[in-house]
Amino acid sequence: MILEQYYIECLSHASYLIGDESTGRAIVVDPRRDITEYLDDAAKHHLTIEGVINTHFHADFVSGHLELVDATGAWIGFGEAAETDYPIRRLRDGERISLGDVQLEILSTPGHTWESISVLVREHPDAVPSAVLTGDSLFIGDVGRPDLVNLGDGSTSDLARAMYRTVHEKLLTLPDEVTVMPAHGAGSSCGKNLSTELTSTIGEQRLTNPSVQPMSEDAFVALITEGQPAAPTYFSADAAMNKRIHPLLAQDHTIPELSPAQVKAELTAGTRVLDARSVDDFADGHLRGSVNVGFDGRFAETGGMVAEVGERIVLITYPGEEQEAALRLARIGSDNAIGYLTVPQDGSFPAELADLVEPAHRTSVEELDGLLAAEAVTLVDIRNPGEREQGTIPGAVAIPLAQLRVRLEQVPTGKPIVVHCAGGWRSSVAASLLRAQGFDNVSDLVGGYNAWVEAHATV
Repeated sequence: MILEQYYIECLSHASYLIGDESTGRAIVVDPRRDITEYLDDAAKHHLTIEGVINTHFHADFVSGHLELVDATGAWIGFGEAAETDYPIRRLRDGERISLGDVQLEILSTPGHTWESISVLVREHPDAVPSAVLTGDSLFIGDVGRPDLVNLGDGSTSDLARAMYRTVHEKLLTLPDEVTVMPAHGAGSSCGKNLSTELTSTIGEQRLTNPSVQPMSEDAFVALITEGQPAAPTYFSADAAMNKRIHPLLAQDHTIPELSPAQVKAELTAGTRVLDARSVDDFADGHLRGSVNVGFDGRFAETGGMVAEVGERIVLITYPGEEQEAALRLARIGSDNAIGYLTVPQDGSFPAELADLVEPAHRTSVEELDGLLAAEAVTLVDIRNPGEREQGTIPGAVAIPLAQLRVRLEQVPTGKPIVVHCAGGWRSSVAASLLRAQGFDNVSDLVGGYNAWVEAHATV
């Protein structure tokens, strides 16, 4: 049996290739749009991809099912509750799909969404299951959040109660030795306490996962509906894209280099410019109106927070990172990166753009304390709700980064604005976004909340 996991850190996303070596038949589960890796591995193992299974309508990325159908002619499988505008194979609870000796069993596991399914994998029809691909139902260390419902026909509470039954009546009834292989890991916005481990077992999760411990249904509902990270604004657009026919991603797509004059014209026209360099390099000098979304962080997801899916985007990157940056945006459906400008590590922009280059002011903890004492600052906390439960800086206005672009009117004006996150990466995103949207005198807190806590710790 072939069972390969493909994990991309930028989206904390895992997809899978399952194949039977004796028959050469294979299935891909929860694929991303750039499908070359699946095709190459299938060819390496002499496999034919005959089906694509999505465990649910993903909201955090655009699935590659249409690209795989175009490349292989495979069928597309979803849970029975799914509704799409392209042909699908409706997969029923308990249905078995034979690849030869290798057999897959579909488990209906609603809770994250109504159509959610898991895929139980056996090396032989009568064998003890080897693995369960749980999608966004059971994670390592958590369960899927129930408030991203994509079909619109149930409340968060209804889905949370469905998840309780999924966990206790379906997934935890599997043998302890079954390997758990979810669709996401740490950092994903599809849950709140995901582990950095990429696989586990049912037995390990039974012992260590706080969300699946014995508790009442009401206690479970309260646990998984509170403290979830703010959902990025692009999630609804991606969920909708995954239900309909949409343009395919060209597997060899590249974006062109832009001249300084072209970059200046795009800035003048209001095109979103994403600067993917580090926080420090951006602060030393950047193009006025650009937004800092560092390539060293959650670039795709954060790019989806600050730019509309489909919006024209110009990328500023270090040399050699431009095409990968465009691909990462394409994975969330943001296909309209029109070109790039590279800036070397020394931060030297072309002379033609010198009049647009400016530094970004950053505020130290000591400076912030003085401003707060004088009531001379608006402090904006862009952390997620669960993070704020660990503590806050008094007087801060709470607007999660994922919601900032659509809640700009809630940012108080009239005083200098300081933005903070936990460590300083996201606050550079937020501060630069506010400046790009016309806010004056905006800076971010160096070191974020963590630095503030350390400075105020009692010995």
